Parts: sequence; C-alpha cells; structure tokens
Amino acid sequence: MQTATGSRTGGIGGAHQKKLIGLMMSLFFAFGFCTVLVDTLIPKLKAMFQLSYAEVMLTQFCFFLAYFIVSVPAGWLLTKIGYLRGVVLGLLVMAVGCMLFTPAAILGTYPGFLAALFILASGVTTVQVAANPMTASLGDPAKSHSRLTLAQAFNSVATMVGPIFGSALILKNSVALPDPATLSATALASLRQQEAQSLQLPFFGIALALIALAVLCWAVRRWAPEAKAQPMSASLRLLRNTRLALGAVSIFAYVGAEVSIGSAIANYLMEPRVLGLPIATAGSLVSVYWGLAMVGRFIGFVVLRRVRPGWVLAGCAIGAGTLAAVSGLSGGMVAAVTILSVGLFNSIMFPTIFTLAIEELGEETPQGSGILCLAIVGGAVVPLATGYAADHVGLSLALFVPVVCYVWIAFYGWLTARSAAAPATLGEVLG
Repeated sequence: MQTATGSRTGGIGGAHQKKLIGLMMSLFFAFGFCTVLVDTLIPKLKAMFQLSYAEVMLTQFCFFLAYFIVSVPAGWLLTKIGYLRGVVLGLLVMAVGCMLFTPAAILGTYPGFLAALFILASGVTTVQVAANPMTASLGDPAKSHSRLTLAQAFNSVATMVGPIFGSALILKNSVALPDPATLSATALASLRQQEAQSLQLPFFGIALALIALAVLCWAVRRWAPEAKAQPMSASLRLLRNTRLALGAVSIFAYVGAEVSIGSAIANYLMEPRVLGLPIATAGSLVSVYWGLAMVGRFIGFVVLRRVRPGWVLAGCAIGAGTLAAVSGLSGGMVAAVTILSVGLFNSIMFPTIFTLAIEELGEETPQGSGILCLAIVGGAVVPLATGYAADHVGLSLALFVPVVCYVWIAFYGWLTARSAAAPATLGEVLG
C-alpha cells in the first residue's frame, strides 16, 4: 500500500505530471456530470410524486448532506491510501449509487431515490476531496488559482452537457400524473414505476463509465503525489486559520447559491410569468446556465493571470447577486436571461475560493480540502431554505436567498484581495 509520507510529491516527472493534469480534467468532468443531473431530476420527481418546492429540494439536501458527513473522513483517508487510490474508491461508490437508481425505479418510492443520491454523492465527495488539492499541487503553487479554474472549466463542460443528456433521456416523455386522490394506491404506484423507468438506463450507463475511469486511475496510481499523514483531529485545529475558516463559509454560501439557482431554473422557466415553457424545453435550458459557467471559467483562466484572485471573486459575486435580484423582481424574457446569466459570474468562484482558502497550508492541505468540501453542505441547506421561501413567497422572491450568499462572497473576495499572491502566467500554469 502507498504510504502517506509525501516523499514522492516533488518527484513526479514532467510527462506524468501533464498526464495527471489531463486525468484530473476527466475527473472534474465526471463528478460535474453526475452532480448536475440532480437538477434534471428535480422537475421529474416533483411531477412524479406531486411534491412541494421544499419537499423536492430534499434531493439536493440528501445529495449535499454527503459532503458534510463524508468530507473530513475522506480527507483523513487520503493521507492513508493516497490521492488516486482515494479517487478509485470514490468512483466505485459513485457507480454503486448510479446502479441503485434501478431498484429505486422498480419500487417507485421517493425515499429510494434519495438514498441512491446520497450514496452517489458520497462517492462524488471522496473524488472531489482528492481532485481539488491534487490539481492545485500539480505545478507551481503560485499558479494554482488558474490551474484549478481550468479544471473547473471541464467540470462546466459536463454541467452544460448533463442537462441536455437528462432532458433527452429523462424528461422528454415525462407526463404529469393525475391527482393522487383520484387513484388507488396500486394504480398510483404503477404509474410512478412507469415514469421512473426512464431513469434506469441512463444511470446504469453512467455507472459503467465510472467503473472504466476507476480502472484507469488504478493503473496510474503510483504517479500521484502523496499526502502527509495527519490525525483527524488536526482538521478541526485548522479552523483556527482565519482564511481557511472564512473560506469554508464562502464555499458554503457559493455552493448553496449555485445549487439553489440551478435547481430552480427549470421550474422557474416553466412559470407563466417567466416563459411558461414545457418541462423538457425548460430542463434543456439549464445547460445554458452551466454553459455560461464553462465560458466564464475559460475567461477566468486568462483573467486570473493578471488580476488578483480576490478582486476577481468580489466582482463576480457582485455581478451574480445583481443578476439574481433583477431576475427576481422582473418577468418574461428579462427574468429568464438574467437568471441564466448568473452562471457566467458563478464561473470562477469555487476554484478561486478554494485556492485562496488553502494557500500556505502545506502538508495540511488534504485536511484543509476536507474542511472545504465539508462546507459544500451549503448545497443541502441553502436550496432547502430557497424551496421553503418559494412555497411561501413565490419562486421569484425566493431568489433573494442566494443573493444574500453572494453578498458574503463579495466580502470574502475583498478581504483576501489585500494579501493575495501574484496571479499565474499562461505559460507556467501547467508547469
């Protein structure tokens, strides 16, 4: 078994390092694709089980709750088995979660889907806890902001493609079920099982792809840098680091805001006061939101070479908050365009917050990564609050829940800008 001494960290050959960066890009694509499919599931499950906004946001709650439960143990595990072995384990757990969609569909029960999502997310968490710091470590630390932003751009490619995939294979033939009060329990269960069948084949195919990626990671496991062993209690001690602690709050706020908006977009575009679109069309347009995030990350890869990351983060947070507020207070095409455009400003937030927060942690970077990934639980809490607000004041005004999150992120960007490291240069980012 690979020991966690860190002795190989500086010994990665240039060729292996570039190949590992390419492998990291594929990992970011994989967990981005799986994560964004939850957005596609939301209108499907809402219609199948006649759920309120708060009830359907339990999908995001169960998915992102895994980050809170799994992140710190995953960070500790990486110090025992190494980055790529941790990735292999995470990919296999993701595959199991995808396969569990089949029994959930056969049973036709909402809790079954929630359980499958939790297991899928547990694997995603493990992969992400490993992939973020490993990507940041593959080269000059001064270029980590730009390098991780580039990796997140490939994540955004997946989140742009995912809704198109989901709309075509999951939402295309969806129908609104009759009022449960008009059907017998047996008839209702039968209808729900029929609707759920569209979920089995797509997720089974994803499981096979994840297993293939796990085999590839296992084959090159010895190329990866290693992490120094630390006790799990060291993770809590790291919270004394102000930049890390406030960065964790910012990750909580960012993921919560991003997931809240991404989860609501399909239903938002279906509202008569916005565009009144059918479910499949609205679901496919979620790809615009994530596609703009992809474009923004490629732009950010260049911008972060010349502008301090903290200022870029603050500017993007202000832009995202402004667009969300305008959308919530307007209607029609203006509301649709502004809410979809939030994705452009979301683009650089996660990688920039992440790298700002783990700067100067050195050998404690895996534990710091675990704390930051734990904070991704914001994707469970904030969407639930947004759903509760939507049930009481409407989906438009509920957008002000993520607006508050963006205000905090802008503050963190301003706070870190004064001491941020010099940005990377294009030629050195991958070096």
